[in-house]
Amino acid sequence: MSKLIQIDDDHFHDHCGVFGVFGHPEASKLTYLGLYALQHRGQESAGIASSDGVDLHLHRSLGHVQEIFTPEVIERLPGTSAIGHTRYSTAGDTTLINAQPIAIDFNKGKLALGHNGNLTNAIELRRRLEHRAAIFQTTSDTEVIVHLIARSNARNLPSALAEALNQVEGAYSLLLLTTDEMYAIRDPRGFRPLILGRIDGAWVAGSETCAFDLIDAEYVREVEPGEMVRISRSGIESIRFAPEKQHQKCIFEHVYFARPDSVVFGLPVNQSREQLGRLLAREHPVEADMVVPVPDSGTPAAVGYAAQSENPFRMGLIRNHYVGRTFIEPEQAIRDFGVKLKLNPIRRMLEGQRVVLVDDSIVRGTTSRKIVRLVREAGATEVHVRISCPPTISPCYYGVDTPRREELIASHNSVEQIRKFLGADSLGYLSLPSLRAAVEDTEGKFCTACYTGSYPTELVQLEVEAHRES
Repeated sequence: MSKLIQIDDDHFHDHCGVFGVFGHPEASKLTYLGLYALQHRGQESAGIASSDGVDLHLHRSLGHVQEIFTPEVIERLPGTSAIGHTRYSTAGDTTLINAQPIAIDFNKGKLALGHNGNLTNAIELRRRLEHRAAIFQTTSDTEVIVHLIARSNARNLPSALAEALNQVEGAYSLLLLTTDEMYAIRDPRGFRPLILGRIDGAWVAGSETCAFDLIDAEYVREVEPGEMVRISRSGIESIRFAPEKQHQKCIFEHVYFARPDSVVFGLPVNQSREQLGRLLAREHPVEADMVVPVPDSGTPAAVGYAAQSENPFRMGLIRNHYVGRTFIEPEQAIRDFGVKLKLNPIRRMLEGQRVVLVDDSIVRGTTSRKIVRLVREAGATEVHVRISCPPTISPCYYGVDTPRREELIASHNSVEQIRKFLGADSLGYLSLPSLRAAVEDTEGKFCTACYTGSYPTELVQLEVEAHRES
């Protein structure tokens, strides 16, 4: 008899990705392709809303972008404008009702909204709205924004948006579609990325440049923190909807989230990740025979580590890219089954070798421990673990799916204790100053709360609620 198991995935996950097109005859198809390129930002659900100038058309489903949007579905999304969303839940359950974009019809017209980020005062706002008889259809924090927009007494939509958004705290990069306009909006601290581009005279917006590359769109610029870009047939209008605040761009975009072929916050991701590895090699050198990445996310940093240390780079672990989140396991138990499904060591390469094993982060430590064991069992004589970011000691409340503080191994263990838990010969983390240097953060404009525990916004009951549920 076999059993179905949940595959161990000990990584942080980004909330989602957004992509939109305004003024193109194949808007829905281009949005589908944009979401396909952004699939790494969320694999639980996806949706597209399109406008034909008269009405909004919506399709959402659980699953991957390629599975959801068949040619028949795309045909049911007509029009020259569309926005799309791919989701990994951080606030709200994994159910179809929480899939985005969220669409409503209210006194200012029809609109659809897609959100990348997380609102830190959503619990308080939701309770306040419910006391005023608001009825919520989802458990997503994004619906709070929709209710605030709908309840605004402002004369027009831009003013209603500004009024609503100045009541929320936290991270939000938004795409909003009406029957005749599209809005691209970024929170005043600029936590999550959002960019603008052009294709065949049309405007596009999205989370990362890799989505522009796929459709041959030209990158124009970032949406600035605190900026609302209104796109219509008349062109684009930039509206400053919130006071200037200290920028807090998510530094983990460059450590792990973004695709390495993207430019995020104005910096090529592959370049920054290789630099992370170079700086890691300077801070934590070790005598070894080869540098091996934990694929795929550890690969660029391993390339940098190998170049700086002048040790050969070797793909000693091969990743299976076709493993889902669950798998049938035989009744006869296999040790480290979930990790073995994803990674297979090349024994002839690793036998008798001193290995530097490079990864982007350690969360709970359970998966890293199994990978170290795999490499040892493949014949490595020494395994030296190197991590291309500082120890993660605090949860993120700005659009990242992270465990509770007590589940983060570095929150209550020293580096030496973690090394012993992993079974490694040595363990080295990149320092915070080197991480900042790798992303060229000379003015403190990146959020590093997951490494410091110092949050740039008031959390407003989030931590209390999290502990209450535990």
